[in-house]
Amino acid sequence: MDLRFQRRLAAKILGCGRERVWMDPNSLSDIAEAATKEDIRKLIEDGIIKRKPVTGISRARINQKNSQKRKGRRRGHGSRKGKKGAGAPSKELWIARIRVLRRRLRFLRDAEMIDRRTYRMLYRRAKGGEFRNVAHLDAYVQSIIHKR
Repeated sequence: MDLRFQRRLAAKILGCGRERVWMDPNSLSDIAEAATKEDIRKLIEDGIIKRKPVTGISRARINQKNSQKRKGRRRGHGSRKGKKGAGAPSKELWIARIRVLRRRLRFLRDAEMIDRRTYRMLYRRAKGGEFRNVAHLDAYVQSIIHKR
């Protein structure tokens, strides 16, 4: 049964697309007899023709992906865009590293593990980028202490 004409009229009346027009499968013969807009309006009133609700786009897949990213997944080389320093700018990495190193140096000086002259020398070396991290700094300090 070809109901394209009726579907088109119903879509126009309902103010939606043709795909959103629902027709009662049990009343197809009644729908086929409808030839005017008035007939279609009557069928809509009777509930034989209805407008389907708008289907939204599910965020379930995006939410799952974001959940995995929070756990640290999906962050490999194949997923990266932008330059090498785009994830965390090199300046921010430097700031974090130098603050930790300087905090460690202050601790060593205040605990009198190193004297003021050694502190100053190590401070300048840290500023020059000689130490990768606190473990590297500690290893260097140990080597100095063992030499004495």
